[in-house]
This record gives sequence, C-alpha cells and structure tokens, in this order.
Amino acid sequence: MKIYGALEAGGTKMVCATGLADGTILEQTSIPTTTPDDTVEKIADFFSDKGIVSLGIATFGPVDVKKGSPTYGCILNTPKLAWQNYNLLSALKKRISVPMEIDTDVNGSCLGELTFGCAKGLDSVIYITIGTGVGVGIAINGKLMHGMLHPEAGHILLNKHPDDPYPGKCPFHPNCMEGLCAGPAIEERYGKPAFELSDRQDVWELEAYYIAQAIVDFVCTLSPRKVILGGGVMHQEQLFPLIRKKTKELLNGYIETAELADMENYIVPASLHDDQGIMGAVQLAKWAENGAD
Repeated sequence: MKIYGALEAGGTKMVCATGLADGTILEQTSIPTTTPDDTVEKIADFFSDKGIVSLGIATFGPVDVKKGSPTYGCILNTPKLAWQNYNLLSALKKRISVPMEIDTDVNGSCLGELTFGCAKGLDSVIYITIGTGVGVGIAINGKLMHGMLHPEAGHILLNKHPDDPYPGKCPFHPNCMEGLCAGPAIEERYGKPAFELSDRQDVWELEAYYIAQAIVDFVCTLSPRKVILGGGVMHQEQLFPLIRKKTKELLNGYIETAELADMENYIVPASLHDDQGIMGAVQLAKWAENGAD
C-alpha cells in the first residue's frame, strides 16, 4: 500500500496529511505557520516516519510554479514578509528525500474536486474560494493552468453596483473581485463579519451581483464545465440561488449549453467537506511519483 504525503501550506497554518491513491486521508495534523525554517522543520518531522513515496504541496502564494525557473517553488511577493522569496520546495527537498510537486493552494482545491469530488470525470472546471481573500483554481483539459505565473483571477476587475459606495478593500485595485467580495470587504462595508449578516438580504444580493459578474467573465473566457464555490463566505448557502439567477441574467441568453440550462448542477458548493485542498495535494503527490516533477 503506497502512502502519499500532502501539505496544504497556508499563511496561518500548515495542514500535513498522509493519504492513499483514492484520496482517503489516513492521518492529518495542523502546524502553525511561524518563521519559515521553524515551520519547515516541523513539517519535515511530521513526515519523517510516515513512509511516504512522494509529497504534494498546495501552497499560499504567489509562488513560482514554472519548472526550470531558477526560483521554482519559491514564495514570491507575499504579504507575509518573512516568507517573501523563501524557496519552500527547495527547503522541503533538503529535509525529505522523495519526489515532490508544488502548486497554488486554490489550484490544489480545484484538483481535489476534479479528481475526487463533484467535478470528477470532467475535463475543465474552475474553483473559486471566497474567504479572507479570493482565489481561483483553473483546470483546462485536465491540467492545472499555469502561464508566466499562475492565475490570479481573484483580482479581475468588476463593474461597481451603482448603489454601492464602498471604495474596495484591495490596496492594488479599487474594484477587483477580492476587494469587493472577500470576507474583509464585507466586514468593512457593513461593520460586521459575514456570519453575523445571514439575515440581511441586501448584503447577499450585492455579493451575488459581484460573484455572478466574475462567473460570467470566466464562462466567456474559460468555458468551464462546472463552477465550484468554496471558502468561508460561501458557507452562506443562501448565496447560491442568488448567484445562479444573476449569472443567468447577465449572460442574457448569449451562451446556450446543456450545463448552463442546469444551473443547480453548474454553479455548486465545494463537495469534499473542506478537505478539497489536502486531497488535491494527494493527487499532486501521485503526479510527483509518476515523474511530473
């Protein structure tokens, strides 16, 4: 029985796990994200006696995922200053002698759903996480999307609602998706966190307006077969029917497909009980074992 290592590296905590090829998680623990060297030593200690054949890493970013780059595996311009320009992949390879594969945390979640979850059997899917920030994982033709870096689609620009005076939370773009939709934007706009606003219909109508805009952009550019929404904000399940309705309105009949005719199965919640990221990391480990790295 082959055991795979999985690391979901977050800015607050590092989730370390072992799993099987079918996505079954055998053991899982959480390590606080502190200084890079201290954190990596604790990660290495966890995996030291687990007998893993390979390790998949789904990490916060931005991160260099371009193989052959001199900074491949390096955390780039992150707000976590201690981690800027830290080569996470190289540091782990010095301590754990197994093949490794690295990608973004949200690409990991997308891969988890594509391999083990509600997108299984599909070739193209997007996963949008809306929580502290907004991230978008993209799989096209069964492969995670990379380019000069990796998608940063949480920062696509949106049209402001005419009745929304809020200037936006993002320091880079006043009207990007993250700056208008993420949890901190909701809290700053209304003075309360999202979970305390569940009964405010106006809050979720506005949130759906922005999320639907983004989905329409992704439908028109990426043509995914399914759109999966996860993250803390999306625990407000009343959002889903609002988003589906607004997406249909904004598309205005321009694109007609069997998928879009079945919105309840097209725009869906994450299906793996918040384990989609760690299960995606298991799949990354399988790819590493088979020579993807």
